[in-house]
Amino acid sequence: MTTLQTATTALMDITPRPPVVFASGHGSWLYDTAGRRYLDLVQGWAVTCLGHSPAPVVKALAEQAGRLINCSPAYHNEAAIRLAEGLVGISGLDQVFFTNSGAEANEGAIKLARKWGAKHRGGAYEIITMENGFHGRTLATMSASGKPAWKDLFEPKVPGFTKVPFGDLAAVEAAIGDRTVAVMLEPIQGEAGVIPAGADYLRKLRALTKQRGVLLILDEIQTGIGRTGRMFGFENSGVRPDIMTLGKGLGGGVPLAALLAREEVCCFEYGDQGGTFNGNPLMCAVGSAVLAEIAAPGFLERVQAASKHLQRRLESLSGRHRFGQVRGQGLLLALDLTRPVGPTIVEAALSNGLLVNAPRPDTLRFMPALTISDAEIDQAVSMLDGVCAELGEKVPA
Repeated sequence: MTTLQTATTALMDITPRPPVVFASGHGSWLYDTAGRRYLDLVQGWAVTCLGHSPAPVVKALAEQAGRLINCSPAYHNEAAIRLAEGLVGISGLDQVFFTNSGAEANEGAIKLARKWGAKHRGGAYEIITMENGFHGRTLATMSASGKPAWKDLFEPKVPGFTKVPFGDLAAVEAAIGDRTVAVMLEPIQGEAGVIPAGADYLRKLRALTKQRGVLLILDEIQTGIGRTGRMFGFENSGVRPDIMTLGKGLGGGVPLAALLAREEVCCFEYGDQGGTFNGNPLMCAVGSAVLAEIAAPGFLERVQAASKHLQRRLESLSGRHRFGQVRGQGLLLALDLTRPVGPTIVEAALSNGLLVNAPRPDTLRFMPALTISDAEIDQAVSMLDGVCAELGEKVPA
């Protein structure tokens, strides 16, 4: 009889996965097919923002599935209108296009900016993006990304993306030319190791793009929907982009993302943009349920308090093991290990029932559920502390 373990060979091998098969999850915990539990500080890369199988998401899925799962995107549906109105109301932007993934939302942002450039900026199409940035895995979003390992992958890339050092305002200013239509970046570079752009830089960048007549696109796939302790990452700097993309936490675990823009930028013509499942009622009903939870009184204040608690605990752990600084915002944090031992720690932590992520060999990234308790934070850091102590010489100073 075929087992789940042997059946994994039927999956295309695109990343190294440990020999664990997860079967269920609740809140901050995952359970494998052997019944063992794991404290999850990855949460699908900041996707399951309310934890695994949260009651509001389960309820929204069940109720909406009993009414309407899907209808053609050629027609309106109640759930999509409700979620779009909710996002417009809290973002200060004007219109929404729903997608299935963050990469698809970013692809749409690139297309929208180029369309706007064709109509309003003399055919401008080039977009300035950031070194070490990450915008997705479609061909255009890989081309927009500044991930060094992708430099020669899947050539030829989509042209029209100029890379500049992250945080270097003078480099952006020097790169803006007649063919430039937009500047695109993440408020916090997640895959680069949780590197914040900084509020001062974002404010100056917003002023520069307005002065030079180009669009500002913020990729908030990871930083949006409460992850930084505010509904959107841009609120931490007091700026508002022309175009914003959302994903990950927006669906609370289901495939849902969104492209938002100011009305003056929304220039798609009929036939320019679409998608079979985009804005389907089932996913949008979940999005509204997630949004209601994040927007509830006290929720974001609790995220901010949990962030401070996790930072304090990680700083204490860092001191004991001679690691580096803790950086990030809200519940998107990273610990600088100062040496390339991240994969070793991740593997050992998994064996001890703790899930953490190392986006870089010298960095651990923490993206717990926004609902994580202080007790769970204490337990996670205690487990990580024990792992580092057990590794001994494998984690040299």
